[in-house]
Amino acid sequence: MELILKQDVENLGFKDDIVTVKNGHGRNFLIPQGLAILATSSAKKVLAENLKQRAFKEQKLIEDAQKKAKDLAKLELKIEAKAGAGNKLFGSVGTIDLEAALSKAGQSIERKAIKLPGGSVKTLGKHTASVRLHREVFADVAFEVTKAKEKA
Repeated sequence: MELILKQDVENLGFKDDIVTVKNGHGRNFLIPQGLAILATSSAKKVLAENLKQRAFKEQKLIEDAQKKAKDLAKLELKIEAKAGAGNKLFGSVGTIDLEAALSKAGQSIERKAIKLPGGSVKTLGKHTASVRLHREVFADVAFEVTKAKEKA
């Protein structure tokens, strides 16, 4: 079943992509949730026209995303977390913590756009996360997990 995505769908595609999925997934999930529409010939023609009109705006969005990627590369983020012996954390540092640190640094990034290797960080030290700023622009954000000062 061929569908046109109306929104970004995790592990499937981005908005306005034409994707092929199994009939059940399309009919029972994507279409009822409003995430996709059937890719009929008329829908494909409308999509092609919309994409043609949006090409100029898209270029501006890509340039803005690249500028933001350069700003993110310059950031030095430090996230404090409770840690025990051997640099192991009590718990972990996840995308929520990274999103909070980025917003504190003045960068508003959605949590869905942040990917950590392994899903979370469980040790002290320097780490890198990947941030999707646009469907074509990714940025690596370096951050350091430090031991939180214990209160007496």
